[in-house]
Amino acid sequence: MKIVIQRVLSSSVEVNSEIVGKIGRGFLILLGISNDDTKEKIEKAAQKISKLRIFSDENGKTNLSINDIGGEILVVSQFTLYADCRKGNRPSFINAGSPDHAKDMYEYFIKYSKKIFNKVEHGIFGADMKVSLINDGPFTIIIEDGNGL
Repeated sequence: MKIVIQRVLSSSVEVNSEIVGKIGRGFLILLGISNDDTKEKIEKAAQKISKLRIFSDENGKTNLSINDIGGEILVVSQFTLYADCRKGNRPSFINAGSPDHAKDMYEYFIKYSKKIFNKVEHGIFGADMKVSLINDGPFTIIIEDGNGL
């Protein structure tokens, strides 16, 4: 699993000129799934994200979690996080999860997240999506196996 978390003031995702997901203050989560990912890993990742203390408290210290501020998340599937650019100029995506497995894990991430986050919005798996965001900071974190999971 590879996850890019961007702290945002707002974010939205559009498919075929229609907004399918929109949030205010919170996280835009770009989620890449591999074939090694399981429901247990998904749960661990979602719990980790819910506890990240990267919002400012009253003293300006990054000391609050998304749940502390009542923040929202927008989850977008992104297999391109598994791009391997070591050979040639055309990326290989051989390490990305198979479409069926990745879709199952993506949907499970959304389902599980609805249990632990204030508001959960999402894109459409496999669709051509247009993602808009207003970064807050910017503050971007990458979580992947061996680095936070």
